[in-house]
Amino acid sequence: MEKLTKPLSGYLMIFIVIALLPTIGISFANKQILLGIICTLGFILILPGFFTLQPNKAMVLILFGAYKGTVKDNGFFWVNPFMTKTKISLRVRNFENKPLKVNDKIGNPVMVGTIVVWQVQDTFKATFEVEDYENFVHLQTDAAVRKMAGKYPYDDFEAENAEVTLRSGVEDVNHSLEAEIAERLHHAGIKVIEARISHLAYAQEIASAMLQRQQATAIVAARRKIVDGAVGMVEMALEDLKLKGIVDFEEEKKAAMVSNLMVVLCSDRAASPVLNVGTLNQ
Repeated sequence: MEKLTKPLSGYLMIFIVIALLPTIGISFANKQILLGIICTLGFILILPGFFTLQPNKAMVLILFGAYKGTVKDNGFFWVNPFMTKTKISLRVRNFENKPLKVNDKIGNPVMVGTIVVWQVQDTFKATFEVEDYENFVHLQTDAAVRKMAGKYPYDDFEAENAEVTLRSGVEDVNHSLEAEIAERLHHAGIKVIEARISHLAYAQEIASAMLQRQQATAIVAARRKIVDGAVGMVEMALEDLKLKGIVDFEEEKKAAMVSNLMVVLCSDRAASPVLNVGTLNQ
């Protein structure tokens, strides 16, 4: 687990380094070679221990393979010069994943692009649990997208009972994607702030066929609306004629009139009625 540590102030140690410089010079001038060598070695060893940290940066400290802690305070510090120092950014980062070809719930190939906003939360896990945490984020995001896409159909053409689809259930799908990525990145100490779909389309090999299908569905829906309206108008016309006593139809003639009215009302082009007044009065 991550362990926070507070190193020595670098300003204190810099005064010691400055004090060693004249000591080294005086020692060699007075032929105190041993003291001069010791001071010189001390000066050389102290210098690698200095480091600075900017806001939202962290330094992981390792001494001979042992984790000694993480520094998250910003400033100028000094630590044991034999420590290995690994700097990690704690800033919020995001990346846009290029559209990835995946299969939806019913097997259709679709292209899904994502945007992920993330941040390192546990420096110990990010450093020691995975080899390269940045590459880990990208690879696990791809895997999460594939799994998420397999839970939902692209639309409800072939899955009419589907309550959520990739195209219509944006909020639910994004929430599912975010939860899936967060679960995978938790092992690397990564916090997922937001994940959402940025691109969604059928794969190129079926895009044309699916577009034709959508157009056909729209035409069928429009035709159904026209037919429903025409039926209502015919019912209203027959009822008015009956109430006003204008024409008294026999069943056969009523059927013929209904057929002709439906042809006129549902036709794409203007049509001329085939019935005339004489026919109606017979």
